[in-house]
Amino acid sequence: MSFDRLNNLEAQAPFRRSEDPQFQDDPEFHRLTENLSNQLFNLTSNITRLSDQIALLGTKRDTERVRERVHNLLEQTRSGFKDVAEGIKKVQTWEDVNPSQKWTQQKLSSEFKATLDEFQTVQRRALEKQRASNVAARTAVEEGQHAPEEGDQQQQQQLLEEQPRLANQDEVDFQESLIIERETEIRNIEQSVGELNELFRDVAHLVHEQGGQLDIISENVERVTSDTRGANVELRHASRHQKNARNKACCLLVILAVILVIIVLAATLG
Repeated sequence: MSFDRLNNLEAQAPFRRSEDPQFQDDPEFHRLTENLSNQLFNLTSNITRLSDQIALLGTKRDTERVRERVHNLLEQTRSGFKDVAEGIKKVQTWEDVNPSQKWTQQKLSSEFKATLDEFQTVQRRALEKQRASNVAARTAVEEGQHAPEEGDQQQQQQLLEEQPRLANQDEVDFQESLIIERETEIRNIEQSVGELNELFRDVAHLVHEQGGQLDIISENVERVTSDTRGANVELRHASRHQKNARNKACCLLVILAVILVIIVLAATLG
């Protein structure tokens, strides 16, 4: 169902929501949908900030602080989407909604789907960056731990006596801990992508059902409009018939009056 058709349906809807919740037909529905709309706006802002931070991963500006911000934004945004999803489901199952409220249901669901799809794209980009960074870090550690090739024993002794090229054990352990931490983050992102995909499918199903309901409403509105036009045409036809009938009656009365006058005159003169 196109948004043009939705807009037409909104324009045809007999009910218009006032800006003041006190004058709403259902103030609770209005408050809930307004809150969800604000939450979606905040999630969109989070996604923009998250995208900027992810762009720094794997560059010279990549720091633990950047990774911490990425982690916090991911967690915050995931939690926000789960909360909004529950609100969307509540809105979709709202009872006794009018055409304008049904349009609001459809609009929120579509916005949720679009925003969630954008977040999933950003999450996958973060996942790719994390994996590439982890591979590079593990390769560096393994190369650092690789023993020197066999050669002259005296040369090996000199290498041992000099400053080793290998990182000391503390540095190796630190790098290993970072790698393990990043692998955990990768698993969390993978799990989140799967969970949010489930939410995406749930909302898509709700939007499909809601679209069918809106189609029915639109058809009913169009049918009522068509019936009203038909009734208007019939009333005009009836009005014309009544007018013609009155004109004929008047003509007959005039003819009868003339005949009566002629008869009276004839009788009088005779």
